[in-house]
Amino acid sequence: MLKFDHVSKRYPDAGDALKDVSFHIRQGEIAFLTGHSGAGKSTLLKLIAMMELCSRGHILLDGQNLNKVKEKQIPFVRRNLGLIFQDNKLLNDRTVFDNVALPLIVSGYGLQETGKRVRAVLDKVGLSGKEKKFPLALSGGEQQRVGIARAFVNKPKLILADEPTGNLDPELSTEIMGVFEQFQKVGVSVLIASHNENLVNKMGHRVLALDHGQLIAS
Repeated sequence: MLKFDHVSKRYPDAGDALKDVSFHIRQGEIAFLTGHSGAGKSTLLKLIAMMELCSRGHILLDGQNLNKVKEKQIPFVRRNLGLIFQDNKLLNDRTVFDNVALPLIVSGYGLQETGKRVRAVLDKVGLSGKEKKFPLALSGGEQQRVGIARAFVNKPKLILADEPTGNLDPELSTEIMGVFEQFQKVGVSVLIASHNENLVNKMGHRVLALDHGQLIAS
């Protein structure tokens, strides 16, 4: 599903952010990405999302070599990805429905199909009946669920989550992980960057550990 083949990323002024990283995530697998601040976690996620290009090696997403994707093709390849951020990046002046529907509108889906998908995914993340509310009227955990619903509504093959539970207490963090495991059951792969060692150990999924840009455990 996702394969890193001897991938390195060098910045002219800062040196190597990633050094000869190789791993493979299978379809329907959940994996955690861990490491100290500056270990290369954010860089690795940016390479998958094509916000950056690797300096050496190859990245394959569902068999497609991301190094060979032309700039005009990037938006279409990104439709296979769902992105989740620690701060949600929700539009506070739009309803929950509108926030979740945004990827579908951008992709050109009609109103009927958009409504059907949005209601289905809100039900899946436990937000059924809250589609007309605005983000600021929701709890922190509910806001994060909106972000997860938005990432999943386009039915991506891979979800990238950058510290998705960083602002949540342990109980809510466990609930959010349960949502990811629901997606795993329908074949979605999930890569989660996290500093939360207790949560990572509790979940029992594979861990990709980075140290100064090198993969030291998988």
